[in-house]
Amino acid sequence: MPKPEVIGSSRSTYTRAVLMVCEEKGIEYTLTETAIFAPELLKVHPLGKMPALRHGDVCLFESKAIATYLDRVFEGPEMFPSEPIPASLTEQWVSFVNTVVDRTFIRTYLYEYIAARRGNREPDRNVIEQVLPDLHRQITILDAAVKTTGFLVADRFTFADINLMPILHRLAQAPEGNDALARADHLSKYYEQHAQRDSFQRTRPPEGPPSRAK
Repeated sequence: MPKPEVIGSSRSTYTRAVLMVCEEKGIEYTLTETAIFAPELLKVHPLGKMPALRHGDVCLFESKAIATYLDRVFEGPEMFPSEPIPASLTEQWVSFVNTVVDRTFIRTYLYEYIAARRGNREPDRNVIEQVLPDLHRQITILDAAVKTTGFLVADRFTFADINLMPILHRLAQAPEGNDALARADHLSKYYEQHAQRDSFQRTRPPEGPPSRAK
């Protein structure tokens, strides 16, 4: 069986989530580093977003679809539970993070810092202050979710955790985000614990602006 080829950037949090699945399951893979809208991405993703996957005759885009495929095709620990309740909870938290948390933490809050750096200007404090209430509210939700077991789903590490960890890594690189994470007792312990996993360490991106393009 050929190695899966992941096409994207190691700085992309969505790409990193796919790479973490490979690492957790012991899948040998290749990463084709590229920029968003690059020709290699456009060959698979009609909008040129990342990550994309090529595996033999299989071509896929969207990180959750890629992760699901890898989990079902390859042996190794189950990243998407098969039992109804854990499976549904995994879907719940992946959806919440992708549609709510990502928009707040990455596309609004962190993006202002990225845009300011690229534009050689100071971050717009109005943008930062306006998003902070939502950021703190969502931190509180996540903090409560991991309080009991240290996982988002029951007492097991699933794709729900994989999907969140790269976002928390980026959040901690900006001052208000780092402070909010540090103040969330359970979520900060959760992050510190899972940041020690080999899959997280082996996919650590180089320093630079994050990308969250699916």
